[in-house]
Amino acid sequence: MDRSLGELFSDLSQQTSELIRQEMRLAKAELSDKLSDVGRHAAMIGASLAFGLAAVIAVAAAIGLLLVKAGIEPWLAAVITAAAMGGTAFVLVQSALAALRKKSIAPVETMHSLKETTQWLKNGTR
Repeated sequence: MDRSLGELFSDLSQQTSELIRQEMRLAKAELSDKLSDVGRHAAMIGASLAFGLAAVIAVAAAIGLLLVKAGIEPWLAAVITAAAMGGTAFVLVQSALAALRKKSIAPVETMHSLKETTQWLKNGTR
């Protein structure tokens, strides 16, 4: 059955619209997945800050008392203890930030698919 040129263009328009809708759904799903990863890493940063604070509160007193007992002035013992706890928190935060930097939130698969679609449309309409 031969179809008219108008019917063919109508089908092409509908199929192109559906393809674009599918590409948008893919982009949305991909971005959602990537943002979920970013959220997880952000939670790691928050947890590292909480652990750093808990370490300062719980261990700082014990270390400070040990340093004072060893003959170090109380103010110097507090400074040494704070520096050690701050260094630990810094290492934890840097680890989480390094993991976040490795993640890209760009919808790579969708962009690749869109390029393929664009190329197909260019070649298919000639």
